[in-house]
Amino acid sequence: MARKGNQFATPTDMIGQWMNMNMLWIETMSVMSMRMLGMAGMWSVTPSENKRMVSEKPLAFMGSIAAAQRAALAGKRPDQIVDVAVTRLRRKTRSNSRRLAKRGMTRQSGPRR
Repeated sequence: MARKGNQFATPTDMIGQWMNMNMLWIETMSVMSMRMLGMAGMWSVTPSENKRMVSEKPLAFMGSIAAAQRAALAGKRPDQIVDVAVTRLRRKTRSNSRRLAKRGMTRQSGPRR
């Protein structure tokens, strides 16, 4: 039975996937940094940010796993399956990064004592 499309990942496919994974890492680190600064009182965050930080992870990972399973059942290549999972996670990290970045640093009149 012949498969439609390319059976193997091309170097371009791999570079695209590498870039997607790097963006996931960068967005994750920026969100973590802004949330840690928020806990320290140096970044403007909502009072519900800590709860949100914990409650959104299971849903994001379950959605990513479900998307990867659908891709695997559809006969996608391993690199395409990983790309689907990473892209699904990036939706959340991208939206969190943008939302937190808009809030910005807190403005304090001087050092706390």
